Amino acid sequence: MSISPHEILQRYFGFEQFRANQASIIQHVLEQKHALVIMPTGMGKSLCYQIPA
Repeated sequence: MSISPHEILQRYFGFEQFRANQASIIQHVLEQKHALVIMPTGMGKSLCYQIPA
C-alpha cells in the first residue's frame, strides 16, 4: 500500500498543506528526475527530499 505525499506531510510532519512549489518538486523527485531546489531559508526545501525518501 502506497501513502501519498500529502498524507505523509500531515501524518508525520503535522502540516496541512504544502508551501509554494513543494508539491511539484516532490512529484518531480518521485518520478526519479534530478532536482536542484533553491528557496529561502525556512521555506521547506528539506521536505522536498525527505517526503519522497
